Amino acid sequence: MKCDEIFAALAMLEKERGIPQNFMLGKIIQALTTAYKRDHEGVENVIVDVDEAKRDLKMYVQKEVVEQVENPGTQMSLEEARSISAKHQVGDVVNIPVTNVEFGRIAAGNGKQVIIQGLREAEHGMIYDEFNSKQHEILTGTVTRIDQRSGNVMLRIGTGSESTEAVLTLNEQVPGEELREGQLVKVYLVEVRRTTRGPQVLISRTHPGLVKRLFELEVPEVYDGIVEIRSIAREAGNRTKMAVWSEDENVDPIGACIGPRGQRVNAIVDELRGEKIDIIRWSEDPAQFIAAALAPADVVNVTLADEGKICRVIVPDDQLSLAIGKEGQNARLAARLTGYKIDIKPQSYHEAE
Repeated sequence: MKCDEIFAALAMLEKERGIPQNFMLGKIIQALTTAYKRDHEGVENVIVDVDEAKRDLKMYVQKEVVEQVENPGTQMSLEEARSISAKHQVGDVVNIPVTNVEFGRIAAGNGKQVIIQGLREAEHGMIYDEFNSKQHEILTGTVTRIDQRSGNVMLRIGTGSESTEAVLTLNEQVPGEELREGQLVKVYLVEVRRTTRGPQVLISRTHPGLVKRLFELEVPEVYDGIVEIRSIAREAGNRTKMAVWSEDENVDPIGACIGPRGQRVNAIVDELRGEKIDIIRWSEDPAQFIAAALAPADVVNVTLADEGKICRVIVPDDQLSLAIGKEGQNARLAARLTGYKIDIKPQSYHEAE
């Protein structure tokens, strides 16, 4: 059966949307065979032969030649087979052409629906592949809508046919940050999931990975791997602690991240709407690393427990509140940064003990 319109439509989809003709053709063939089997009970083997050069589709039902027919859907008698060709013998498999009239009826009933469904699947697949390759990267989205009831923000990410809408949920937004419709926002792509409604893109403004990627964009030494970000602890919108290290003794990892006159770190602070960033030097010596993590407070002594990741830290009496931080934030971030449970005591307590 000539199918010029179908092939023309598939060629147009490939040209305009980048959806391969073979993918769509496969969907159409699958739909045609399923529809024929549904209309003809007992039929199992249905073949659609495609001739792309002639833009022609033909459908056949395969049946086995047997001496006694038990299942008319899959078997045919020798007499019936020889009416098609005198050469057929018992055991042969015969392709019986489906008439153009019947094939045309099936194609007309399913072709359009299948193309629409296949188009949707192909676009979902392209969007998934596009964003799956960008997991744990920074993307820029445009705020399209703000749900006043839930506080969720809808963003349009990407361009053209490979763009998608993502939801920046309230708990993934920086506390106190106000977004407006039409605003461009940098987000961290946490994960891409396949769902029945298409790919679901999970994004965040609070993830520590956002800070790491921003430093990679702003600091060439981090991007090139000369300076490594070993650990990050973040309370979004308030404060971040980041531990950096370099194998090159001639490179100051902290200075590289701060930049001349603080330009590099200030650019990231501006992007994060004023979030404070403490940059410390990572050390393989746990005591030294813990002492650095409690900056800006000075540390007199760090004692590690014999078992487990627990330590006691002694600080000058006048710096106890600085070491703990407002509402315990400094100590909390230091503990998350180092992975140690930190018990902070003043120097007077240590001397009395």
